Amino acid sequence: MLLDQISLLTAIGFSSAALTLTLLASWLGARTDNYLLSWAAGMALVVLGVVVFSIVGAHYDPGLQLASFALLLAGFALVYAGTRQFRLGAVPWLIVVGLWAVFAGGISVAFALGLSGLGTAGANFGIAVFLILAAHECWSGRAEAPVPLVANAVLYLIVAVSFVLCGLELLREGRLVLTARPQNWAEDFNSIAAIIGLTGIGALSITLNQFRAARHHRQQSMTDPLTGMLNRRALFDNLAGKAIEPGVAVIMFDLDHFKAINDRLGHAIGDLVLQQFATIVLDNVRAADTAARLGGEEFCIVLGRLSSRTAVGVAERIRETFETTLTPSMSEPVRATVSAGIAISGSKGETFEHLLGRADSALYKAKRDGRNRVHAPGLRLVA
Repeated sequence: MLLDQISLLTAIGFSSAALTLTLLASWLGARTDNYLLSWAAGMALVVLGVVVFSIVGAHYDPGLQLASFALLLAGFALVYAGTRQFRLGAVPWLIVVGLWAVFAGGISVAFALGLSGLGTAGANFGIAVFLILAAHECWSGRAEAPVPLVANAVLYLIVAVSFVLCGLELLREGRLVLTARPQNWAEDFNSIAAIIGLTGIGALSITLNQFRAARHHRQQSMTDPLTGMLNRRALFDNLAGKAIEPGVAVIMFDLDHFKAINDRLGHAIGDLVLQQFATIVLDNVRAADTAARLGGEEFCIVLGRLSSRTAVGVAERIRETFETTLTPSMSEPVRATVSAGIAISGSKGETFEHLLGRADSALYKAKRDGRNRVHAPGLRLVA
């Protein structure tokens, strides 16, 4: 034997235990991230499996070895489940438990028949299946964070290969019945791969969780919580100081007499009106366009290169739809209207702030002219 297997198993146990505690601490800080709990529980079972496996020493006990494999299979099944949760938010628990039952049942039958070597090979193959499934989840979700997820997929595959080699080496040697714990080059490679792989997977998994949390906080800071639109900060972070291409339209909207709605019917109804208007706006813009709530009852949309007539048509369609939409309330249905001002970037281009200022001036002209209308300087007025 090239390496001291007990030392390797001890290293696996300590590294897995440390990873379990780290994942559990991360979950306690964000209890909505259930994949952290699945990973922590999985690694805890792996630690128990390694401890039981290390007990199988000079006095070989097939029962202890079977117990260790059942724990390891359950642990890696939970690791796969956590990876699935991370990518999709849900786990097909019936499939996960079913796979574990198939593998655990299969090796139990082999051990019961006295074929401990065959059962050991089957356990290694079963663990490899869960690791390959975890690698598949990382690869499938790589668009979210390409480098760490692809790296995780590679590490899962390396560890999976090491388990496959353990099983194949037993079959190659024809050791269908064991009288001692397997000790060969494949076992040594598996132990080293497990130490490196699980440590790397744990570090990358924690990094991915922190990356997702940071992105979530950033999205929250850039999103208006009432309407789900971008907020003023997000709009200006994206466009402030930039030269706007010719033909880009900025449309400013302001709900007419909105303060009177709040004063007469309450802020809860006012919020419903704002949400209804935001829904109408989002239904009438393209995915590539930008829609934001600037604050209060003011909204802004930025439309990519369109003809002047088309830009006016978009604003008018939003105005007409909102005018005919009733917001239910306990006292009476609420009908609200909106005014809009349009500015379109000229051939020389201009900054977003300047274009927004022109749209704001057009909006106030629509307000002065009687509200519930669209005003676009230099274009045919739509009322």
